[in-house]
Amino acid sequence: MNQPATASVEAAITARLHDALAPTHLIVANESHLHAGHLGDDGSGESHFAVEVESAAFAGLNRVARQRLVNQALAELLATRIHALRMKVRAPGES
Repeated sequence: MNQPATASVEAAITARLHDALAPTHLIVANESHLHAGHLGDDGSGESHFAVEVESAAFAGLNRVARQRLVNQALAELLATRIHALRMKVRAPGES
């Protein structure tokens, strides 16, 4: 899904993860305020994020493979608009 350039980064992350992973649970949190003035803070207020994703697409995959799927879904944003992404990834039924 292509998001307009004016869409918030948080909205773009949400849309791309829904499209790529069909999550059963998704939380996207903007943590940029915690990094104000730090390296990578571009002043936009949308540079540092955390995601919690539960998806059947992760079943049978290790943590690194799961994170790669998230990174692939967000590749363009990671290259242009996201400085840091913290993630928790799990398959349904895992804690």
